[in-house]
Amino acid sequence: VESLDAGGSSRSERKALEKKNITFKVGQVLKKPEAERSEEEAAVLQLHRDTVDELCRRQIRRNILKRKQEEVFDDTDELKSKVRQLAVAVKQAKNLVVYTGAGISTAASIPDYRGPNGVWTQLQKGHTIRHVSSDLMCVCCVCCDPKVNMLFLKLLMGLHLRSGLPRHAYLNSMENMFIEVCTICSPVREYVRLFDVTERTSLHRHGTGRKCSHCSSELRDTIVHFGERGTLEQPLNWRGAAEAAKMADVIICLGSSLKVLKKYACLWSMNRPAAKRPKLYIVNLQWTPKDDLAVLKINGKCDDVMELLMEELNIQIPSYDRTEDPIFSIATPLQPEEVNSHSREVISPPSGQEVSAADPGGQTEATVVQGGWFGRGYGKEELKEKSRVVKRA
Repeated sequence: VESLDAGGSSRSERKALEKKNITFKVGQVLKKPEAERSEEEAAVLQLHRDTVDELCRRQIRRNILKRKQEEVFDDTDELKSKVRQLAVAVKQAKNLVVYTGAGISTAASIPDYRGPNGVWTQLQKGHTIRHVSSDLMCVCCVCCDPKVNMLFLKLLMGLHLRSGLPRHAYLNSMENMFIEVCTICSPVREYVRLFDVTERTSLHRHGTGRKCSHCSSELRDTIVHFGERGTLEQPLNWRGAAEAAKMADVIICLGSSLKVLKKYACLWSMNRPAAKRPKLYIVNLQWTPKDDLAVLKINGKCDDVMELLMEELNIQIPSYDRTEDPIFSIATPLQPEEVNSHSREVISPPSGQEVSAADPGGQTEATVVQGGWFGRGYGKEELKEKSRVVKRA
């Protein structure tokens, strides 16, 4: 038991207070230019070298962190040169995998997660998506190429779904705010909604309060919060992600900080020698933990890079058409008793269009048939054939 002094303070408390005062005093001296320090102040620094070294290390760490958070832009000529290199990699790739993050949604007025105009900020304000980003429509085109094994995403707003990408062509690593699932049903039963289903959910609390129409079990969201790890096989499809990454010879990362994805070694083939891993191309304005492993780092906005890439690949970018948004054809209407189960704004279908009563048990097929490969002009027979291919897979 520590002894107390006359003032009731323990020895450890006195030491802590003394160290705090010394740290403050040394810190004040270090803020001054060396030429302006008095002899007494120089003596203080000499006496407390350990504290000086610790404060210097802290400052170095702060500077590094600050640099990592800064946005860096390649100049116009350098950006075009790098995109040409990326285009060559896409053309030569045998198995291409694309990882996307919040940066891909900038054209939809959702630039990131935590910034003043970020995803979380927008959600807290009750804002909704006004249009699908052009870079997502570019990805739609790229994903029509059979060499593209998988589009791997971590994007809360469900823009990939709304852009018309077929569900078998991508997987969610973290989330889709429009989907709630029943994990009791086998296979997992999905319910696509026209509103944010995460109103009642949080870290380690995923129940949405609504019930499965087939088994009456509570539905849960598909969000993977920071500090959690994705465990749902669908719609997250981790097994598919690992298999796609294993086959990949080229990986493109679009607008992701990679701070979450870096933890999944299976996505980077880290069990292979460096020379036998997929070639990595990163498009991001800020530092990522995989920059040192990248063949090419492009410091530019995803919108600008993807538009330039489409030019190099001679691919026309389709426009987003709200009347063709797949979410309206695959959404599951609420039961009468569930109408008041949320207070989030509902995405209204285009004028004259009604939401169909989609069957949660068959939405994977419905997404491909009804959503199609948006903007590519596939006919009914082609869509039927794609549906058969998906079902066989």
